[in-house]
Amino acid sequence: MQEQSTPRRPSRPCPECGKMSQRDSYPFCSSRCRAIDLNRWLSGAYILPPPPHNTDEKE
Repeated sequence: MQEQSTPRRPSRPCPECGKMSQRDSYPFCSSRCRAIDLNRWLSGAYILPPPPHNTDEKE
């Protein structure tokens, strides 16, 4: 029986520091950069815009 492994993702720059990403913390280069990003989400530094309001619809 053959073991199935997940396909490798291409390495890309870490969104926090620019170093190349690592498989165990993808898309970040380390758990530190991953934690920095998580903290920004949890503290409200990243905000998603509201959905666009369609003025053509009748309510």
